Amino acid sequence: MDLNSINQALQGVIDPDTGTDLVSGKYIKQIKADGGKVMLNIEFGYPARSQFEAMRERVVQAVGAVPGVSEVSVQIEQRIVAHAVQRGVKLLPNVKNIIAVASGKGGVGKSTTAVNLALALAAEGARVGILDADIYGPSLPTMLGVHSKPQSQDGKTLEPLEGHGLQASSIGFLIEPDNPMVWRGPMVTQALEQLLNQTNWRDLDYLVVDMPPGTGDIQLTLAQKVPVTGAVIVTTPQDIALLDARKGLKMFEKVGVPILGIVENMSMHICSNCGHQEPIFGAGGGERMCAEYGVDLLGSLPLDIHIREQADAGQPTVVADPNGPIAAVYRQVARRVAVKIAEKAKDMTSKFPNIVVQNT
Repeated sequence: MDLNSINQALQGVIDPDTGTDLVSGKYIKQIKADGGKVMLNIEFGYPARSQFEAMRERVVQAVGAVPGVSEVSVQIEQRIVAHAVQRGVKLLPNVKNIIAVASGKGGVGKSTTAVNLALALAAEGARVGILDADIYGPSLPTMLGVHSKPQSQDGKTLEPLEGHGLQASSIGFLIEPDNPMVWRGPMVTQALEQLLNQTNWRDLDYLVVDMPPGTGDIQLTLAQKVPVTGAVIVTTPQDIALLDARKGLKMFEKVGVPILGIVENMSMHICSNCGHQEPIFGAGGGERMCAEYGVDLLGSLPLDIHIREQADAGQPTVVADPNGPIAAVYRQVARRVAVKIAEKAKDMTSKFPNIVVQNT
């Protein structure tokens, strides 16, 4: 038995989420061989807790087939680091990566997707927060089933509320449900910046920002000021929604925010009585848009009454039915988003000291 034989065996073990083998992808952090016993440490750069056991079994099978190996021990962990954001914008303290979830128009299920994406990332082992950036129509309190008021320890900053393991901040926690926000753009932008910067986020791997719909001045200002690692565009298959989704995509491109991919919502209607599937909003729209702009289709989600009922009840699908097929799609989308982020350049600003030039 030699290490070359073990490495060759590991080259045959592929991570289905990245398509790379464990050696080329630099998953292997340590290999120890003691007689016929082999001990391996494997590290994922993105949250994938649901995949650990299957990966462990594949590694044990592959390495166990190497002549001379009698026992294989596999330790798997994940390490999530901060990645670069748009030029000239500083990272938030205690927040490694920010994911903006946006759409060109309302009514395409953006907020539902954002909440389930955040919950799926948490289910895969990440520390996750969510910011409800829709000041005019906050929906996070309802979707998380959280209706208490946030506390302040110092009278200046707010402690995030928690729902289903997520740290959460929303203007909806601070106002009455039927109180309309009759504010002009600058006031909305200022309020959102305060929610973002004056919430005491606690050691987050990812902060998911549910952006307000549209591509106007408010959205553009937020895209320029919020340190975004990458954006996810939510659309439905019909042409009108795709037209607006393209505008959202181009907005992020203009401010230097990478597009992580597109989620096609309501791709197929599933009848709750007979299970018949019908593409009532058209078919293939998300795929065509991805091909046109060279981005990935992260996943397609059905128009299913249970998604709406669960969100309205404060129990989003990933929490209400964690082992169901729709939750599996959300988890797959979450892993794909996290993989795309892990492939980005790492943030190096913390490696350099601040340089101050003084006249003497």
